[in-house]
Amino acid sequence: MFNISGGEFVVLLLLALLIFGPDQLPKAAQQVGRVLRQLRTMANSASKDIKEGLGPEYKDFDVQDLNPKRFVQKHFWEGDEEPEAKPVARLNGKRPPFDDEAT
Repeated sequence: MFNISGGEFVVLLLLALLIFGPDQLPKAAQQVGRVLRQLRTMANSASKDIKEGLGPEYKDFDVQDLNPKRFVQKHFWEGDEEPEAKPVARLNGKRPPFDDEAT
């Protein structure tokens, strides 16, 4: 879900310590954990309600299939194990550098 490195985690921890203070930080962490737990419970119950409301015809329905990326993969590459990979151009027998953050 999140891609946080060790250094970024330490910076976030120090910021939280400065904002909340050492005595309030455990309470704030408990509240965040409680909110995340409640959100997860609400999402699971909503998914369950949707499945029950659709009836037995849609027993194999998965809410995650509504994600546009999974929807396209499921409907356009349904029979394939994985979509065909594009050939990678090589320069002197080596792969060119790849930037994950490039737009």
